[in-house]
Amino acid sequence: MGRVRPFSTCSSRAWRRRASLLVNYRPEYHHGWGSKTYYTQLRLDPLGKAEAGELLAALLGAGAAAGLGRLQGLILEKTEGNPFFIEEVVQTLLGQGVLARGGPVGATSRSPLQLTRPITEITIPATVQGLLAARIDRLPAQEKELLQLLAVIGKEFRFGLVQRVAAHGEEELHGLLAGLQAREFIYEQPAFPEPEYTFKHALTQEVAYGSVLAARRQVLHARTAQAIEDVFRYSLDAQYAELTRHYSRTDNVAKAVEYLRLAGIQAAARGAYEEAVAQLSRGLELVQELPEGAEREQHELLLQLALGWALIRTKGYTAPEVENAFGRAAELCTRVGEGPQLWQALSGLWQFCGVRADLQRARELAERLLQSARPSGDAWGLFRGHEAVGITLFWQGELSPKTSIAL
Repeated sequence: MGRVRPFSTCSSRAWRRRASLLVNYRPEYHHGWGSKTYYTQLRLDPLGKAEAGELLAALLGAGAAAGLGRLQGLILEKTEGNPFFIEEVVQTLLGQGVLARGGPVGATSRSPLQLTRPITEITIPATVQGLLAARIDRLPAQEKELLQLLAVIGKEFRFGLVQRVAAHGEEELHGLLAGLQAREFIYEQPAFPEPEYTFKHALTQEVAYGSVLAARRQVLHARTAQAIEDVFRYSLDAQYAELTRHYSRTDNVAKAVEYLRLAGIQAAARGAYEEAVAQLSRGLELVQELPEGAEREQHELLLQLALGWALIRTKGYTAPEVENAFGRAAELCTRVGEGPQLWQALSGLWQFCGVRADLQRARELAERLLQSARPSGDAWGLFRGHEAVGITLFWQGELSPKTSIAL
């Protein structure tokens, strides 16, 4: 429960508004909220026997319970109250023809379900992942291929993007998507100017993704990234995270590094500094896979500079990691050319030393900062250089105009 205390221009008395945020996540997700005083964790337990029975009865339909009592008991025993597992079991049995509607004359969507084979011949996988994998394997070849492609694209996807990546005509693609919807693998979400789709469950996407061979997965990630760059070329900044995800799973390391840097800078601009540090650190790991040379050093230089400013926000000005990032950036500047990046590196190091009260080193850096701005004659750089020198002299208590320094 968070509390917001806004300013009031009409009253001096403070007032409060309460807001609550409810989120859910899977067990493997790790967060940093546990130590917060306003955080409370609630465990989401499986359905009780009665509630699970009600859900199953609703899925089987009216009139089914009387003849399917033993099957209901088997499903409830295997699924242990997991609602998604229960739904997938029913979908699997319908897909296998184990459950069918109506009698020999014909059936409608309201006809009661009936068993088509003895209960002893029915096998239910022990896990929902196994159940999903079996359902995916039984799909027609084109639908299975499309579902795997969708799993690579992501949890949500636009029709236009899928059409760019998939080798299908518009009408054929609509038909295949309709088939996957009918089998409840994906849902359509009305949107303008084109429909959007989402996987029914994250686990469905996960299992479908895992069924794609590694070599084909890499190709599909590359095709998806290129399609995103084309489809969203006028609003590419909104796709940095997706482009990072896709290119990081291809052999195009340069693109992956570039989008990791852009995503990190974007996250920092939004105040998500820990996310920014993670993205930029991942970029520095990947950059080592590039061939040695000026291009790799330029990529690393830009990553180190962005990382230094993000680390200041997460660890403070005096953290050793801050010095390492800006120090490495300054070192790289001596090899790729002294330009605006050198000014940024020196500025970061000057702030590090100033806050740590290493004033002699701060003074040396302030002088270098001023000198680095002189060749270009950049007014802002010169102003900041003089400012750094003046502040450092003030810290050292040297206020006399006779102070010897190259101004």
